[in-house]
Amino acid sequence: MMRTFIGNIEAKMDEKGRVFIPAGYRKILTDESSLRLVMRRDAENGCLVFFPERVWNERLGTLRAVLDDWNPEDEQILMQYVSEAELLEPDNQGRVLLSKKNTGHLEQKTDLVFVGMLDRFALWSREQYEQARMDQHELAERIRAKMEKRVESRKLKVES
Repeated sequence: MMRTFIGNIEAKMDEKGRVFIPAGYRKILTDESSLRLVMRRDAENGCLVFFPERVWNERLGTLRAVLDDWNPEDEQILMQYVSEAELLEPDNQGRVLLSKKNTGHLEQKTDLVFVGMLDRFALWSREQYEQARMDQHELAERIRAKMEKRVESRKLKVES
């Protein structure tokens, strides 16, 4: 069972566009024998998301299962999603080089934060991350609503 990426860890990008993957995250990657990462810009938020290669491949399998290879729109979705990804391997010091096309949208390149997302992790500018975060009350309400919806969905399945 894969250990999970949790927490948030401050980071800095150097002048060459390199950033250190947090040591705890590198340990999980090493334990999973998955030092290769796939990184892509998040479609909805101003962050970069890093997937261990195995997780990326699983997600692509899920996406491909709902797309029709013979449908031009589906082909465009797949092509764009995959073409915007980059394969990265941390160097011996645990750094990855981020391309300018993907770091250009980070508002602040020196004040960054890695955020764990269980099977993947994201890199945000601290300012964007703080703006996107919900306060604790809103977070609790949204979790409660999602859980209630799931429980209701399970009840309907059982009754069917």
